[in-house]
Amino acid sequence: MPSTTSTRPGGRSARVRAAVHHAVEELLSENPAEAVTLPLIAARAGVHPTTVYRRWGSLAELLSEVATSRFSGDIVVPDSGSLREDLERWAIDVSTDLSDPDTVALMRATLGSAAEGGCACVGDRHAQLDAMLERERSRGGKAPGVQTAADALLSPLYYRALFTTEPMEPGWVRGLVRNLLR
Repeated sequence: MPSTTSTRPGGRSARVRAAVHHAVEELLSENPAEAVTLPLIAARAGVHPTTVYRRWGSLAELLSEVATSRFSGDIVVPDSGSLREDLERWAIDVSTDLSDPDTVALMRATLGSAAEGGCACVGDRHAQLDAMLERERSRGGKAPGVQTAADALLSPLYYRALFTTEPMEPGWVRGLVRNLLR
């Protein structure tokens, strides 16, 4: 007999996921990362701890999913017709995002939870860079490789966000782009 069961988009599963993600973000904004546990997240989300353990298995997996969700699609890839202008706009948007204390708290927790944690924080950023660089090549222009661009732009932005209290002024960010495109 064929199964009539299907996944319901936006059903209970989506509500649980949203509540748990929201609980993670709230708890990380209120507490040091080491104080945040799966049972505490479950309590804040209003779900049973076994629900959280069954769906995510570990705090590292949950943090990685929350970070991937948080850092995917939140920055628009500009298309001005100029690689320099696109990279400047994009890098300034990234620096603004990284200046948010809640964003930094999520990144620190994700990085500290597992060796792969950093991938959740930068994966989409690499895809965004790649889109701008490929578009420049398709216009017949010269563009550096994605890893070169990430090293020149993302590395100093993330370093400043995570390890210093130095501001990420737009002039400083534009200087990163200038150095990359020299």
